Amino acid sequence: MGKHQKRISVPNSWQISKKSNKWITSTRPGPHNRLQSLPLAVVLRDMLGVVDNRAEAKRVLSEGNVLVDGIARKDLRFPIGLMDVISIPLNNTEYLVLLDGKGRLVLNKLEGMGANKLCRIENKTVIKGGNIQLNLNDGTNLNGSNDYNTKDSIILSLPEKDVVKHIKYEVGNLAMIVGGSHSGEIGTIKEINKVKSSKYNTVTISGETEFETIENYVFVVGEKEPEISLGGE
Repeated sequence: MGKHQKRISVPNSWQISKKSNKWITSTRPGPHNRLQSLPLAVVLRDMLGVVDNRAEAKRVLSEGNVLVDGIARKDLRFPIGLMDVISIPLNNTEYLVLLDGKGRLVLNKLEGMGANKLCRIENKTVIKGGNIQLNLNDGTNLNGSNDYNTKDSIILSLPEKDVVKHIKYEVGNLAMIVGGSHSGEIGTIKEINKVKSSKYNTVTISGETEFETIENYVFVVGEKEPEISLGGE
């Protein structure tokens, strides 16, 4: 993919004006799916308004003034996705990337600095020596054990990415819906329905209303209370 793409054809997850200009910066291949991420330059200019143009964004990033998950990122096209933590130390501000009801990526301003990160275990693999590796939703790979299962969530310290807490994917825990018509909603897992076919497993969620969604859309965010700050900028 080139460095730019037409605004009119950006993914639906981008919450930007599509008609103000013809072109916009595209994402570079990275830890998040192209359809579910947006470039860091667009976050700084179009969503936060901390810079006015691409040149200013390039300078701010080159000076190491923007951290993503505790690491200074200097690439304008670095992909920003769900549950990423964006920090701007000079302004003493920090933001968590969430989804709104239309499936668009939004920024939730956090209190203070030093937030941890919530991740979902997408897969487990066996590596050299018979050790278990956890493959997370943001592309991170960590050594783990069979105490962890796919679809469980873990809280990581930043930037070390040490496991702070393990939250199981099980009935009674809280989950955020990250796809489909209920995107952005929070509810309690009432039932997990295992399907013995090629179809997706489904989950019944109880919140303001009760509904059913596919398992891939369920992101566990806590036990009795959410482990993340919810809401919008």
